[in-house]
Amino acid sequence: MKRILAAAVCAVLAVPATALPVSAASDELVLFTWENMFPQEVLDGFEEETGIEIIYSNFDTDETMLEKLSMAEGGDYDIVIADDYILENVIQEGLAEKLDTSKLTGFENINPLYQGQFYDPTDEYTVPYGAGIPLIVYDPTMVDIEIKGYADLWDPSLEDSIALIANYRVINGITNMALGKSMNEEDVDSIKETGEKLLELAPNVRLIQDDNTQNALLNGEASVGFIYTSQVTAALAENPDLEVVYPEEGLGFGIMGMFIPSQAPNKDGAYQFMDYILQPEVAAQCFDYIGYYCTNKAADELVNPDLVVPDSVESGEIVQNVSEEANEQYSQNWTEFRAACD
Repeated sequence: MKRILAAAVCAVLAVPATALPVSAASDELVLFTWENMFPQEVLDGFEEETGIEIIYSNFDTDETMLEKLSMAEGGDYDIVIADDYILENVIQEGLAEKLDTSKLTGFENINPLYQGQFYDPTDEYTVPYGAGIPLIVYDPTMVDIEIKGYADLWDPSLEDSIALIANYRVINGITNMALGKSMNEEDVDSIKETGEKLLELAPNVRLIQDDNTQNALLNGEASVGFIYTSQVTAALAENPDLEVVYPEEGLGFGIMGMFIPSQAPNKDGAYQFMDYILQPEVAAQCFDYIGYYCTNKAADELVNPDLVVPDSVESGEIVQNVSEEANEQYSQNWTEFRAACD
């Protein structure tokens, strides 16, 4: 998700990205993730509650994490937080501990919407830690229709008024969902039909860009946006009268997950940390800080309400790897779509 939903979150935490992990003693916990994933008061609170010192070690990409964890043969680190697609590799390579959920009193707090995903279908290895969900946001003073889902983006009244993010798989994916198909459709002929549908959207598109897409909504250049989580949050902070749409066809999202490496030096400490983060009050502090959607159902009433998906939303999909042939067709769809929008 970090590769897609780069949230602008605050300053560096405890240890710079160049820091090397150390083998943890029972009074140390090596936390391995991106920078700025926890508010400092949460880390301090854990240390005060348990007496375990957190050694905060960073990576820049999921691939870097996997390489280092593989070299360590599942050791060196006690808790890792990474993206959904790489978690599948971690589990397949035997680098993740099968969780003893009896040690996690807060496990039942997890929102089921974010469980049972492709990388961990039986929820045996991971605990979700935030979700990134691109959503439709629009200015009701500039739009004549009520937008309920992806299909409404094709309405002729929205001509030259939509701002889109520039992720080709996500835009193909929501077009699939508008057609009642999976975000990860593999049949090439079906994907060609998706491309034809996507071309029909071109007249409604005002701009396509990944960075600060919300600004087009805020300055009136566009009346509708399909934008990343951090951009949704930024847009609502400046204009709370904007309407946010949780598409009726279902959500497309990315999930970050926590896991304990298979040879973690301090597994007892890792379980303590994971259970600490699952406490509703602590979880709310974390989600408010990182700006991702709350994956802890028990924290919903405590977190910024803009970061809570309504109970009415019961389905969602994550962009997954597809066959080379399918990916080539998605890429061709995107190239033709971009050309039609110019």
